[in-house]
Amino acid sequence: MGAPQDDDTSLLHHYIDICSNWNRWGADDQIGALNLVGPDQVRHAARLVRQGRSISLTLPYDQRGPQPGGFRDNPRLYLTATGTDHTTGAQDPLPGGFGPAKGLGFSDDVLVMPTQCGTQWDALSHIFWNGRMWNGRSADQVTTRGAETNGIENYTGRVVMRGILIDVPAHRGKDSLPPGEAITPDDVEDFLTAHGLTARPGDALLVRTGFMAVRRDRWGDYAGGPAPGLSLHMAPWLRRNDIAAVATDTWGVEVRPNEISYFQPLHIVSLVHGGIAFGEMFDLDALAADCAEDGVYEFMFVASPLPLTGASGAPVSALAIK
Repeated sequence: MGAPQDDDTSLLHHYIDICSNWNRWGADDQIGALNLVGPDQVRHAARLVRQGRSISLTLPYDQRGPQPGGFRDNPRLYLTATGTDHTTGAQDPLPGGFGPAKGLGFSDDVLVMPTQCGTQWDALSHIFWNGRMWNGRSADQVTTRGAETNGIENYTGRVVMRGILIDVPAHRGKDSLPPGEAITPDDVEDFLTAHGLTARPGDALLVRTGFMAVRRDRWGDYAGGPAPGLSLHMAPWLRRNDIAAVATDTWGVEVRPNEISYFQPLHIVSLVHGGIAFGEMFDLDALAADCAEDGVYEFMFVASPLPLTGASGAPVSALAIK
């Protein structure tokens, strides 16, 4: 990609200046833009539940996942007790000093996985910029023991809000956006206007590119390669509209290759400095089909991550409830 150019640097610093939320919620804050979600926003989201139907937005965590290996692997499930242990009598007597089995059997397992290998939230400790992370804290606060501050556990129980699906390819009559295509503020505004919607402070935008739909049977370089995604120029729009969270059906939220000569510049602006929650590899296809059928693109969004203390990200069982 080469060394950053002066115009790229100027643009990046300009967006940081106008989009930063550092100290907006105090020097001790560790949840960023999720502060925009309070009781009023949760009650509003709850009122959107009219049919009592929930739709999962999470990929299965298994060996068929999107990771190619190397930087991150797909989840591995190891069975430590099985049904064959039971039927062959290996569990009688029961382990742990629990006595005779008397017909009882059980299975048990261990899961080994990178915290960001599937549907997940980035923590505010995940990305650094010039030695700092969210709210100006030093990157040195993330060590081999985990993040002393800005860990993903701070999000747990906080991701309950109004969600809006922005289905860009469907709006354009396409199956998927091609790799390298950037989604701009005009694209988002056009979709909202067409569906009679307005973004509200504390909302979550769930932006579908269709890229997961066309890759889920043959992932290839889905994780880390060229992809459609949000433009860097979305940053001021997200800040101006006080969006609390953004989740996409891609590996990295923003368009790849990146639009300027910095790696993942939208993360630098909107996650590190804006404190917006970034969700990656959300499975939005079933939700898109449901929204197309009933014409309702807003819903209650519930997506609390696992409280993994000090982690840079965490898996999530995300739901849209309509």
